[in-house]
Amino acid sequence: MRAVHAFDVLGDPVRRRILELLASGEQASGDIGAVIQEEFGISQPAVSQHLKVLRESGFASVRADGTRRLYAVDAGPLREVDAWLERFRGFWEQRLDALGTELARGKRERRLRREANEDE
Repeated sequence: MRAVHAFDVLGDPVRRRILELLASGEQASGDIGAVIQEEFGISQPAVSQHLKVLRESGFASVRADGTRRLYAVDAGPLREVDAWLERFRGFWEQRLDALGTELARGKRERRLRREANEDE
């Protein structure tokens, strides 16, 4: 799957939410539908369409368990997105490292001030 196509799939908030639900483990389509219908106010057929897009794009797999359909995350396309994003991580990792340094410095300064006040 091309990363751009993956972002087309992930660009929809309903599909992202479904993947969030599936991240905790396999879920029945009815359970997914109930949450999505409640949160987004869409119909069951609309939820089914989103599940179909996730399945056909490889982001989710489905298996039958009697009359239930159980969905799970398929990590393959997510790994492809992660690999594509790798090229850009340097832009924010340096900033996050600098932020971490500043937070540690501030924490140290507060501790030293507190210790100095206790010694007085």
